Amino acid sequence: MAETAVSHSPAGHHQSHRSSTGDILKVGDTLVETRNLTKVYRDFWGRKKKVALNALDLSIKKGEIFGLLGPNGSGKTTTIKLLLGLLFPTTGDATVFGRPAADVRKNERIGYLPEESYLYRFLNAEETLDFYGRLFDMPSDVRKKRSADLIRLVGLEHDRKRTLREYSKGMRQRIGLAQALINDPELVILDEPTSGLDPIGTIWMKDLIKQLRDQGKTVLMCSHRLDDVQDVCDRIAILFNGDLQELGEVSKLVEDAARVEIRATNLRLTDDLQSDLRSVVEKHGGKLESFGHPTTTLEDLFRRIVEESKARPGRRYLPAADGTIKS
Repeated sequence: MAETAVSHSPAGHHQSHRSSTGDILKVGDTLVETRNLTKVYRDFWGRKKKVALNALDLSIKKGEIFGLLGPNGSGKTTTIKLLLGLLFPTTGDATVFGRPAADVRKNERIGYLPEESYLYRFLNAEETLDFYGRLFDMPSDVRKKRSADLIRLVGLEHDRKRTLREYSKGMRQRIGLAQALINDPELVILDEPTSGLDPIGTIWMKDLIKQLRDQGKTVLMCSHRLDDVQDVCDRIAILFNGDLQELGEVSKLVEDAARVEIRATNLRLTDDLQSDLRSVVEKHGGKLESFGHPTTTLEDLFRRIVEESKARPGRRYLPAADGTIKS
């Protein structure tokens, strides 16, 4: 078993892994894919009760941080459970590492931090990680070394002997993350990873998520904190009432294409400059530092998507050749 990648491996150490089909997975290859993935919950008599997920089509690339956003009941948790094989789809399919999501053997290569960590609170941090290491048949010396590294990584060295029932919510979140990394996973699924963390802990968590990406790992995260998602995610999908409403790169989705922003230094804003900005920048001795579209915030984008979805029931994200959204 290799050393703990998070604390010892240099960036790029896990740039490729052999998939279950024998192919080498490189950064940018498809790691997770869903096709027409649908989950319908039915009542006792088999009548349709709730469409939790409706014909979801998306792909997640190796080495990216992918954000899954949506209000409560939008289908985020259902999607995660389908990918982990904890639920079976009504129609459609999903693959992870090239294997069907229902093949639980793939889960050996996945680390999962649920929103509420189901940890044994009578155990301390060391015992918790040792327990999860045993589930992966890790040798005793490797379990001990990896546990010590991860406890140090999540900042619980001085609390490693305390039982988890004495931990605060933020501390439980930290040890929960450590157990999610105990098997050195290729895919890390984080559900509300900054929940219960103070501002310093939130910054630490976001930095760690970026570090995982730098090591070639793939991160799928769900969060209600849109500022956190905007800070760390490469791409996002926005769900509402089980439908995919938006999908794309964060930097492009929050770009305000209707406006243009110019920044310059060593320059005062004169009347001449305002009337003919393009030509006046150099005329007045200024240096053009940037020229492009200013951005809105992911929170504003999210609010607009939800409002449009409520106003237009049945609206779904359908990519078109020209980049527009069809309904």
